Amino acid sequence: MNENELSNIIIGCAIEVHKQLGPGLLESAYQECLYFELKNKGLEVIKEKPMPIIYKEVKLDHGYRIDLLVENKVVIEIKLVEMFTDVHTAQVLKYLKLGNYKLGLLLNFQVTTLKNGLKRIIN
Repeated sequence: MNENELSNIIIGCAIEVHKQLGPGLLESAYQECLYFELKNKGLEVIKEKPMPIIYKEVKLDHGYRIDLLVENKVVIEIKLVEMFTDVHTAQVLKYLKLGNYKLGLLLNFQVTTLKNGLKRIIN
């Protein structure tokens, strides 16, 4: 399954989670529910995948953590914000570059309609 096919499934699952829960919960609640939905679709999903940073050619284990990584192809970053900023986009781009992934989805569950809280980011 390619990244575009996966993203359609992921977005569908995220919409279902948002329909059930609405805005106003903690990020961890949305992460767990989305993880559950994706696993129920038969997808391989890793929660809180560590992404080490490289600093002056030294690999440091205390780097970043990807919220969800689907099929080792699509990075999902969950936010609860009024609106996305350039920093949110930069964070996902950093994950994509560090892991050599092609597609990231930035999901903001702090909106009334999830389609207003979706952003695709391509590496």
